[in-house]
Amino acid sequence: MKKISFNLDNKNIIITGGSGFLGSQITNALIKERANVYIIDIKKPKKKTSAKYFISDITNENDLKKILNFFKVKKIKIDVLINNAAIDYPPPKTKTKTNSLELETFPNTLWDKDISVSLKGSYLCTKVFGSYMSKFKKGIIINVSSDLGIIAPDQRIYKKSGFIKPVTYSVVKHGIIGLTKYTASYWGKKNIRCNAIAPGGIYNNQDSSFLKKINQLIPLGRMAKKKEYNGLILFLCSDLSSYISGSVIVADGGRTII
Repeated sequence: MKKISFNLDNKNIIITGGSGFLGSQITNALIKERANVYIIDIKKPKKKTSAKYFISDITNENDLKKILNFFKVKKIKIDVLINNAAIDYPPPKTKTKTNSLELETFPNTLWDKDISVSLKGSYLCTKVFGSYMSKFKKGIIINVSSDLGIIAPDQRIYKKSGFIKPVTYSVVKHGIIGLTKYTASYWGKKNIRCNAIAPGGIYNNQDSSFLKKINQLIPLGRMAKKKEYNGLILFLCSDLSSYISGSVIVADGGRTII
């Protein structure tokens, strides 16, 4: 069977949070397609990679402008921006007390931090790097939302682990979808395509009780494998998706349909 060609050779792609669990999978997939990958993260990649990286805080607009200046000075056109960085709250492997995550006692400081990193950060990267792309009248922005940007979290699946999915996670992931639609409309005439993906959870040796419960909510009966979102990202980075903009593509094994 003939291999699909995404034609990403020498495409310049920025990914925020590219050193993290999902980000590292996406980064490796892009490198295999011969793209030039630039990671923006608060930490270095765990494994050696050909990707260039900037240690930076995406909530600081001045930091982002310094990174943009690198592209301007080097005369590097940005082809794709992937807003992936976020604070996640996976269920713990062991029982923990998470009273601080309950809505009744949720700290305002934590609200400010989560919104700043996971939503404001995407907005600032879109503002800074998207503005640069718009001058070339071509570009792609991909935002990583979640199936919980479509539905609310089912807190019952976390009960035995003592975990609560916090209010900020829903607010951020729904907000990412709003940002996606706004950007697609605002820069459509500049030929900037902006789409979001709404992935489900990824299997990562979670607690067996949690896995049993969440698998029952998914028609395919399982969480995603580590590399299962790579094809979707590559598709959205390529011209194969040239007439898709403002869309939210759900990839959750069917969880949100029931």
